Amino acid sequence: MAQNEKTDVTVVSEKGQVVIPLKIRKKLGIGPKTKLVIYGYQDAVIMKKLEVPDVTKELEEIYERINKKIEKEGELSNEEINEVIHDYRAKKTSCEV
Repeated sequence: MAQNEKTDVTVVSEKGQVVIPLKIRKKLGIGPKTKLVIYGYQDAVIMKKLEVPDVTKELEEIYERINKKIEKEGELSNEEINEVIHDYRAKKTSCEV
């Protein structure tokens, strides 16, 4: 925690629900449907925002690349399609690092 950062207090409801203060949600980009990993460590509860990739979006991007290649070169073999997928994943991984 930063030195000048003010702490907040929240209350656990009967259902075990906890409200994350608005300023923290804004700071961390936590909104409705955001997934959090939660675990206990000694006397603390730790929550971490979980980044889940949008698989549908990724598939659409791969299909778009395959369709463009088909337009240029005609029908593709399974090997050529696998190569497009491999190239996409390699480029995506290199961008994330």
